[in-house]
Amino acid sequence: MPLGGVELLELTYGGPLRPERTSRLVRRSDPELYVLVCPALVGPREMVLFDSALPLAPWSGALVLRFPKRSLRLPPHRVRRLLAVPIPAGSGCGRLLSQLLAGIAQEYVDCSPPELIRLGQTALDLTTAVLNRGVDAAPSPPHASRPRTLFLAIAAHVDRNLGDPGLSPAAIARAHGISLRYVQRIFQEQGTTAAAFIRTQRLTRCRRDLTDPALHHIPVHAIGARWGFPRPSDFNRVFRATVGVSPGRYRKGAAT
Repeated sequence: MPLGGVELLELTYGGPLRPERTSRLVRRSDPELYVLVCPALVGPREMVLFDSALPLAPWSGALVLRFPKRSLRLPPHRVRRLLAVPIPAGSGCGRLLSQLLAGIAQEYVDCSPPELIRLGQTALDLTTAVLNRGVDAAPSPPHASRPRTLFLAIAAHVDRNLGDPGLSPAAIARAHGISLRYVQRIFQEQGTTAAAFIRTQRLTRCRRDLTDPALHHIPVHAIGARWGFPRPSDFNRVFRATVGVSPGRYRKGAAT
């Protein structure tokens, strides 16, 4: 069941079948996906996340959510801490996510394509919230607590100011009373740079808005300006370099 950029699978099988992705299959092809096995597959109150680049353990059940790694707004090294680890799904966002996926599977045939795209984005947003909470709940080494706390504060600051063209590593340093070098060090520990993090967050929002049927009347350049790209030429250049196509072509592709 395609849901825009994500895919929901409902699997039914019987007998001695063991779904398994071996190292040999990984070497043969890696679609660069995360695979979320939902409560019905694992247990009444747990879900499990797998990485297509790693061997997948066998499971049994029905619902699986697959989505590109690049669509998840969490650093890969943070997500790795949750791979193959039971994630609570009996309350909060975990319960909402499992109920949403079950509802999509049940009502899929009665939903229009634009509705399915929105449901897919909602499922991805809830997945991000569930995984983010799981990462926050995992214990961290004491010596890493301050940089990690600062990173979370900076990430929240970036999220609030994505539309400001003046948002930059230097602006982040001033807003938090730290040196630019320390900002770069914090992001280096997260496997990225401050500029790359800002750019990724902006492009994620742009891609979301470009694929939203409710925003189809808004010009492409206006969406870029909304998320910190005031010059259309800069928006087109950065978007094409990252995504591989122009913003306008990306919107047309999503519409079809």
